[in-house]
Formats: sequence, C-alpha cells, structure tokens
Amino acid sequence: MEIPFAIRGVAGRVVVTYEENLRPESVGCLPETEGFPVCTATVERPMRGYDSLMGWIQLVRSDDNVSHGELFEIDPLAFLGDLPHPFCWFGLNPTLFDVPSRSPRVDMEWTARSFLCVPDDLGNGLEARAVLGFDWGFTIEGGTIELDSPRQLEASAWDDHSTALAALYPAWRFPPGFTDLT
Repeated sequence: MEIPFAIRGVAGRVVVTYEENLRPESVGCLPETEGFPVCTATVERPMRGYDSLMGWIQLVRSDDNVSHGELFEIDPLAFLGDLPHPFCWFGLNPTLFDVPSRSPRVDMEWTARSFLCVPDDLGNGLEARAVLGFDWGFTIEGGTIELDSPRQLEASAWDDHSTALAALYPAWRFPPGFTDLT
C-alpha cells in the first residue's frame, strides 16, 4: 500500500509492506512469532536533515490490553521502558517496524493504528501533528492467525485519540486532523 502526503508543499509517500512472518530469524524475532504479521512503513520524501524529522505514534486495541479491547492504547517499544514522548519510532524519514505476537495463541483480535507525525517547528512547544494514518492487525481463532491487511485512515481516526494522548503526555499537544503545515 502507498499513502501519498505533502509537508510544506513537498510531496512524499509512505510505502507499507505487510506480510506473514514466515522466517522469524530474518526479522530478529523468536520462533513463536511465525505466522504473525510483519508490518513495515517506509517514509520516502526528498528532504534531509531537520526537514525530514518525523515520528510514528502507534496505538493498539487488543482483547488482552488493559481495557480488554475496549480502547486503543499507546504501543511504545517495550524494551525502551517508559518514555516522556508518544513516539514508537522517531528520526529522519523514520521507518515503522512491528512484529506483534502472542504466546500462547488464544482467541483474540488485535488492531494497530499507526500515525506519521511531524513535530511543531513554530516554537509552540511539544506538539505532534499527524500527517497520515493506517490501521492493520490480526485475529486469532482456534490457534489460527488471520492477517488484517492495512487500510488508510481518515483524519477523524486521529481525532479519536487526541484526548487520550493528551492525558498520557500532558506536556504535549495533539492538534486535530491531518496537517500539511502549509
């Protein structure tokens, strides 16, 4: 899937690859991740340096999260511990990479919403402005994993999460809608 976007009049795109994890060792994973999805979202934009600084915010709703599948919750990189910002990946044209898994494979639904964001550069403090978003996931039923292909999200999906994000990261602002910073 390809999702076009523009920031300050400069076009770019996110290329999302999504596939079944057939060789866990090839993506740095344990054998029990076989059969689960591998999602990679690569940012392609001709800007360099500070003009290419972006981050991915990912939220997950799953039957085994704190709300038992009622709400989307922040999905940080667990091995980094608690962080003072909402990004799971951040950098120059950053790539989102995720290989979720569960052991044992109990029946469940798991959905991620991944948003590419740009930081505020107007001196207004800590602010993450969403540029685009997509969702993806999997379902386990009777031990069988069914992959849910990525779908592009509307800006209203971002708006659905701004209040929860602001509560988790009170020093940050999360303006509504998708932005192109024009």
